[in-house]
Amino acid sequence: MSLVPQPFTPPRRAHIVGLGIAVPPQVLTNDDLAQRMDTTDEWIRTRTGIRERRVSTPDIATSDLATQAGRMAIADAGITAESLDLILCATTSGDYIWPSTACILQQNLGATRAAAFDLSAACSGFCYALATAAAYIESGSMKQILVVGADTLTKQVNWSDRGTCILFGDGAGAAILAAGPPDAGVVSSIMRADGSGVESVWLPAGGTRTPITTELLEAGNVGLEMRGREVYRFAAERVPEVIMDALCSVGLNPSDVGLLVMHQANLRIMQTVSERLNIPMEKVFVNLDRYGNTSAASVPMALCEAKAEGRILPGDVVVTVGFGAGLTWAANVIFWQGAANG
Repeated sequence: MSLVPQPFTPPRRAHIVGLGIAVPPQVLTNDDLAQRMDTTDEWIRTRTGIRERRVSTPDIATSDLATQAGRMAIADAGITAESLDLILCATTSGDYIWPSTACILQQNLGATRAAAFDLSAACSGFCYALATAAAYIESGSMKQILVVGADTLTKQVNWSDRGTCILFGDGAGAAILAAGPPDAGVVSSIMRADGSGVESVWLPAGGTRTPITTELLEAGNVGLEMRGREVYRFAAERVPEVIMDALCSVGLNPSDVGLLVMHQANLRIMQTVSERLNIPMEKVFVNLDRYGNTSAASVPMALCEAKAEGRILPGDVVVTVGFGAGLTWAANVIFWQGAANG
């Protein structure tokens, strides 16, 4: 008898069987921003890779985009909302501080038997939520889960801060996870955090530590803040590491990756990760140029568009990775099957 520990294989895995996307109709181009502040299209493109982003109007809340994406994912999976066991919404810009945006989704979708809660891990949110939902399915306690990443950070940026307001856009992406065979699906998830980097990117005002006051509003100190160079160095170091950890946990190498779907934060970061792992940019999905940084929505939005474009096929190894405020970062390895209900 071998005494070497063998990796545990659950009796079932979580398979992505439906995808959805939603963005607000209003487009804000780099040229539009150049009319508001001291910047240019060339300055923004060369530093970020962004050409335009979508901006929600005052009548569009995070739950509105999340609901649209959720409905699309449900239809894509060929299921009904009533069959959902859980709605898990990754967001840091919910409709309210509380209750959860997931509960609003439950009402909007008519998912009357689903539990619902939000997960807050900023731009890593969808990858964290994917790992959480997969664990529920692997345990056997749930069979069908709606995972949504949705954010409207353009409502939280300081529009006088050229260094940050140019980066962000609004959107939502959704995935239906369903129980299926153990030889495919979400086969590995690695989550990491470093609380010493809380102030690297954050929204300092509005919580119980620093409530919003008249003085803060008058001073304009209520928007998102970010130390861009710190975030770049963090991502360039930690993202390749977590991808390698996730791949190695299931005996894979970067050469096995069919498509790398990264958080769409900055094209330079994606190129750096590509170079360090020797994964060609042809295998890295990019839609940053059209949407900007949509926080927790970026990975599921990219997944949905990649699938629609034929970039993901049954049998492919797909790696998703997110990184952002917290600091948090996470990667998931998916053996793509894609057939409804596993």
